[in-house]
Amino acid sequence: MNNDICQQIENSAHYRELVDKRQRFAFFLSLIMLIIYVGFILLIAFAPHWLGTPLHEGTSVTRGIPIGIGVIVISFVLTGVYVWRANGEFDRLNKAVLREVKAS
Repeated sequence: MNNDICQQIENSAHYRELVDKRQRFAFFLSLIMLIIYVGFILLIAFAPHWLGTPLHEGTSVTRGIPIGIGVIVISFVLTGVYVWRANGEFDRLNKAVLREVKAS
């Protein structure tokens, strides 16, 4: 790409909107995942006996197993949420930037 096209893209209002929305959304999802992960690690560090308690009498499945699986599942769900929004709103903004640059 030449410098003129890059400059047109950087000056585009749609491009600035895309970058701003994408960064805020990615930060928000990352913050959610960080809080969940750190919370799980803190549970492991400060409440190992609680996590090691069986779910009910006569089972070897402890509280920590479904919580750990939940952390993994939530990470997949958050990834899906990002992909869903990226394929919708972010792609529309990207196409608007391309139309704007091609028109000029």
